[in-house]
Amino acid sequence: MADAVIFDVDGTLVDTNYLHAVCWWEAFRQHDHGVNMADVHRAIGMGSDKLLDHLLPGDRDSDADDDIRAAHRALYGVFWTRLRAFDGAADLLRACAGRGKKVVLASSASSGELAALRATLDADDAIAAATSSSEAGESKPAPDIVQVALERAEVEPERAVFVGDAVWDVHACRKAGVPCVGVLTGGIGEEALREAGAVAVYPDVADLLRQLDGSPLA
Repeated sequence: MADAVIFDVDGTLVDTNYLHAVCWWEAFRQHDHGVNMADVHRAIGMGSDKLLDHLLPGDRDSDADDDIRAAHRALYGVFWTRLRAFDGAADLLRACAGRGKKVVLASSASSGELAALRATLDADDAIAAATSSSEAGESKPAPDIVQVALERAEVEPERAVFVGDAVWDVHACRKAGVPCVGVLTGGIGEEALREAGAVAVYPDVADLLRQLDGSPLA
């Protein structure tokens, strides 16, 4: 039985992955990097430092990386007041909390972005703790953000379960010793999530909520 449920936010609870993909694509274009949108999408879920190294040439002028990240933040910030939580997201958080589980958000977003995401979710009454990118020494797929979430929940890895949408979530969880449940709303297919090591995969959080008592979250 899980004593804590740790949730990724972007693409899992809030419908943002494709917004991020477009904003990164445009930020790259503004700095003369042509990166295919599909490649950008598959990298969403990494921290921005890992994402840039993953998508851009290794011999690039890395002095421009901060400017690329700033361009992405500015482009994405336009959408902050228009974000949409997935159907059932807040209800799932409250259902987990109502069953006595500690609900922790583990996001690679900045503290400002995380505040916007929490406002979109409107479920702070169910959230015991939350982490942002500034609290992790290394971003996903490193396990740091998951380990910080475990510390906040005050549970051992085997007493927690993670819910995420990206293979990077699954890789981070495997390194931290936490089982990961996948959802398909980030645009990554079930086969890819299971090959990465997801213990179960659901179409979305609404379906996970409907099957909650028979899921790994229970």
